[in-house]
Amino acid sequence: MRCVFIAVVDGKRQLTMNHNITITEKAKEYLLTQLSKTNQTNVLLQAKGGGCAGYRYDWSYPEKNDLNENDTYINLDEKHFLIIDAFSAFKLFGMSIDFVETLSGSSLELINPNAVSTCGCGESFSA
Repeated sequence: MRCVFIAVVDGKRQLTMNHNITITEKAKEYLLTQLSKTNQTNVLLQAKGGGCAGYRYDWSYPEKNDLNENDTYINLDEKHFLIIDAFSAFKLFGMSIDFVETLSGSSLELINPNAVSTCGCGESFSA
């Protein structure tokens, strides 16, 4: 699934720059299921300082005051969005998000072309 990006400016959603983030159908279905289970509308993905490699991926359900007009909104369906905060957008540019299931469990797999190195568990990276 190639993403359409929408920014909220003056209370209106507007098409914005395409960050070439790819979300597989399996990842989209997983995110929509989690949003439904928790009665949430949006899920926020950030690259925050920390982790053993410099930045860590942080998933959360944002409160309205956590968002700003420079964030990137990726449509999961008509009512639900994956949001990338403005600080993280360039660190996550071009990434792909997949949902993988193995014998040892299931998880969202983030493939980030901006990551110069990653930690062993794949939860943090340097850019």
